[in-house]
Amino acid sequence: MANGKKFKAAAAKVDRNRRYKLEEGLKLVKETASKKFDETVDAAINLGVDPKHADQVVRGAVVMPHGMGKAIKLAVFAKGDKAKEASEAGADVVGAEDLAEKIQGGFMDFDKVLATPDMMGVVGRLGKVLGPRGLMPNPKVGTVSLDIARAVKEQKAGKVEFRVEKAGIVHVPFGKASFDQQKLRENFTAIMELIFKAKPQTAKGVYLKNVTISCTMGPGIKLDTAELSAHHA
Repeated sequence: MANGKKFKAAAAKVDRNRRYKLEEGLKLVKETASKKFDETVDAAINLGVDPKHADQVVRGAVVMPHGMGKAIKLAVFAKGDKAKEASEAGADVVGAEDLAEKIQGGFMDFDKVLATPDMMGVVGRLGKVLGPRGLMPNPKVGTVSLDIARAVKEQKAGKVEFRVEKAGIVHVPFGKASFDQQKLRENFTAIMELIFKAKPQTAKGVYLKNVTISCTMGPGIKLDTAELSAHHA
C-alpha cells in the first residue's frame, strides 16, 4: 500500500483543525501532491445558499488567467461561415447533422461541446448522450454562442464552468500541482471573484461557509474564509 503511506505522509503535513491563509494553503497543496503524475488542484466551496430554489443557484464560467495545464478537445456544432470560424479558431471537430450522427454512433473523442444557437435543435436530440456526461451546450455558461470563434478561443484558453450542487457546494478545478504558487493564486482568485459576484440577493446569513483545496490524491486543506471574504468585500 505505497499509496496509503504516501497519503498518510501528505495528510500528516496538514492540521485538520486549522484554517490556512491562502498563500500557506497553496504552498501546502503543492507539497502534498505526488510526483507520479501532474495532479489537478481543486477547490470545494461551501456556500450559504439553497440550490432547491431557482433564485439561489450559483453558476458561471471563468477563463483561467493561466489556463488549466491541459489541451481541451472541442466539438463544435456549426454550419457555413460559423463552421469555418470555429475551425479557424482551433476547434478539433466541426459539423452539424453529420457530427450528431457520429456522436450517436459512439464518437466521443472530445472534452467539451459548443454550438451556435441555430444548431440547438440538432444538439437537443443528443440530450441522452451528452446530458449525463455534463456536455450539453448551455447559453448561461457561454457554450451556446453566436460568436463561436471567441467561444472556441476561451475554451482553449482554459475556461472552467461551475454550478452549485445540492448540498450548496461548488467543486471547481483551478490548475495543476506543477503550476507555481502565483499562477495557482491568480486562477483561484479569478474563481472567487466570480463566486462573490454571483451571490444571490436572496441568500441569507453567511455566504462563504467553507473553502477546501486539495490535489487529486491529496488531503483537504481548509482555507481561512474570513481572509477570503475580506479580500472580496
